[in-house]
Amino acid sequence: MSTISEKSEILFLYESTFSIPNGDPFTSEQRYDDETKRILVSDVRIKRFIRDYLIERGHEIFVMNDKTTIETGGESGAASRLNSLEKKYAKDLDTTVEVTVEHAEEGVEGGKGKKGKGRKGSAVNALALLQKCTDVRLFGGISTKEGSAVNITGPVQFALLNPSLNAVDLRTHQNTSLFSSSSEKSRGAIGTTSVVPYALCQIQGWINPYSAKLSGMTEADTNDLFTALWKSINNANTRSKSNQNAVLLLQIVYTNADDKLYGLGRLLKLISDKRDEQLRSADDYQLDLAALLEKVASDKVKEVRYYTEVDNIEVALKGQPKFEKLQF
Repeated sequence: MSTISEKSEILFLYESTFSIPNGDPFTSEQRYDDETKRILVSDVRIKRFIRDYLIERGHEIFVMNDKTTIETGGESGAASRLNSLEKKYAKDLDTTVEVTVEHAEEGVEGGKGKKGKGRKGSAVNALALLQKCTDVRLFGGISTKEGSAVNITGPVQFALLNPSLNAVDLRTHQNTSLFSSSSEKSRGAIGTTSVVPYALCQIQGWINPYSAKLSGMTEADTNDLFTALWKSINNANTRSKSNQNAVLLLQIVYTNADDKLYGLGRLLKLISDKRDEQLRSADDYQLDLAALLEKVASDKVKEVRYYTEVDNIEVALKGQPKFEKLQF
């Protein structure tokens, strides 16, 4: 199956109400820009949503927190995960493959410019094994196994940190636990958490067809990506993430693979009589799409694919030139 040929950008909006969209692993507090008062959501958080959704639906995933998928032996996590894939797909491996410098230049490092036959754990086999994983085809991946080093840059990248469209005043929330903090204490523990009253989170991403040539990303993978992105947000079922709703997904498709428009991530605005910090639901504002509609009229944009289940946004986008609704 051929890899994707179109370059595109992603804008994804979702709302979060009295929750913690992305806690810092060191402090457990919501990531936050003190200067702008925007909350921040990392690329790692978004990829985790997508991977978890795909795992639940039977996709082969390389980066996962499941010790049963890792072959033990003292190697690094990436090498151990590759060992488990080799065991699972042993019949698919080519034991007579030649590794050359050509492969090294394409991200396969195991050959180091030399030829070697009969190596079952060769770098070319490692590449083929990694390409069986949906998340590697999307986000890239590495093999650190000796003699099978592979480094695949993912065609799908999200911004490292993604600021919300509105400023937010974090609210302190105190929790009590029936369990004590230690067996020597008789009373339960008390904890403090900062929650986000309301935020419209904007995630920006990019899809690059050149990187897809090595990762193996196909149009089917693109559809899986968008389905997982939308549905994983709506189906998040943890205490800090359950009050979230997907609002709008945009894929801005470029005419040529080398085209680029400046500032797509700064086009969507909120219009409201209230201050940003007073917003508590979508009823408190209107999403201003005017700057986006003007920008995508450029000859550099071939098409804009979108998905929304919000009626007023659907009305604003349906029938616009170049706009086509995605189907999940």
